Amino acid sequence: LVDTQVDPAMLELEITESVAMHGWGQVQERLQGLKKQGVSVAIDDFGTGFSSLSYLARLPVDTLKIDRSFVIDMTAGPQGLALVSTIIKLAHSLKLKVVAKGVETEEQRRLLHLLDCDEMQGFLFSKPLPVEMFEARFLAPPGPGDGSRPELDKEPGP
Repeated sequence: LVDTQVDPAMLELEITESVAMHGWGQVQERLQGLKKQGVSVAIDDFGTGFSSLSYLARLPVDTLKIDRSFVIDMTAGPQGLALVSTIIKLAHSLKLKVVAKGVETEEQRRLLHLLDCDEMQGFLFSKPLPVEMFEARFLAPPGPGDGSRPELDKEPGP
């Protein structure tokens, strides 16, 4: 952070559940140090490891990312939906932001929205893009005719 002069609030470190559980004391200490500097921390692929839920409550993290496999199973039956609902409720009760990974269908998006999932990512929204395409699509200011700002698309009046 010192070398790059990057604002720590602009960074989010993602660690997998299994990495977070390995060397518990050291990991917890390092994550707390990053949080003190203003870096956000996310647990990635939550649910794929065999961690204790008590560790989750003690980890200095801001975000829980639900693994894609749970998102897929969510529409396969009531058990899958119950698991995702429980993970979201648990995370929110711990004051964590929830991100669902691997959202590929409108039905998954709709259910996650109904379950109050904070953010979603996946092919439904965009496939991976080269930097130039990402910047043009998501960072360029909206202009007339692109549909993003209907008030700019109207013909000027007399």
